[in-house]
Amino acid sequence: MAYVRKDVSTLTATERRRFVNALLELKRRGEYDEFVRMHIDYYTADGEHGLRTAHMAPSFLPWHRRFLLELEQALRRVDSSVTVPYWDWTRDRTTTSVPWTKDLLGGNGRRSDRQVTTGPFAYTAGHWTLKEGVTDVRFLTRDLGRSAAPLQLPAGSDLKWALDDPVYDAWPWDSTVRKGFRNKLEGWGSGSGSASWHNHNRVHRWIGGAMLGGASVNDPVFWLHHAFVDLQWDRWQRAHRSHRYLPAEPPGAGDAQHGRVVARHRKLPPWDETPDQLEDMSRIYRYA
Repeated sequence: MAYVRKDVSTLTATERRRFVNALLELKRRGEYDEFVRMHIDYYTADGEHGLRTAHMAPSFLPWHRRFLLELEQALRRVDSSVTVPYWDWTRDRTTTSVPWTKDLLGGNGRRSDRQVTTGPFAYTAGHWTLKEGVTDVRFLTRDLGRSAAPLQLPAGSDLKWALDDPVYDAWPWDSTVRKGFRNKLEGWGSGSGSASWHNHNRVHRWIGGAMLGGASVNDPVFWLHHAFVDLQWDRWQRAHRSHRYLPAEPPGAGDAQHGRVVARHRKLPPWDETPDQLEDMSRIYRYA
């Protein structure tokens, strides 16, 4: 029977505590840092060489769907009642709203060094030392709203812009494509600065601190953010039932994207599954 992922704002005090405790236990065991390392390893950009799976590619959505499921399964081995909640950043939009509360993720970083000093993931609480993808900074950092150059979270209209596009993705299958649901949701735009970040990318920028770059998994909000992104893919699938993941076939030998893009029926590293197999998760979970 499928379990339910809930809106984080609807969690009871007990559900909040159990979710936090399960995350802290994964961290204590060393399992959590393995997820940070995996995300760093698969953070491959357009300009690099080799296969792109996690970002700037059609497989952005199935890769993170599988990644999120892997974390959720680990949490449920600790506490079978736990599922990953989602954060609706089109509605809970302030620096003090859910999930930035003391009993969940803690709040913003302090002005001097952006260190998070409240909540269970504060360095001073003693349970959340950053070990992967960092240099000398061992504490979690955030800069909610980007104080030096204020930025707004995406609105419902920004999501609608992505959801209304019936095509999943389009050539050249990277960060430069201007049509297709995938990149409109992932959020690589043209130009520079805040105007070039949409939806998913803009949320990472709005949070700042540890959420910038490949080691963004160091901030537990990563999972709540990506659960909401995954929910948008689910909504898009329901709205455009005749449309599927693209490309259906790998780019040919003469294509600049040859060997760099995962087609619908090709395995999605590091797992032994294909995007086709990851399109329907209804047997495993559903969203409230």
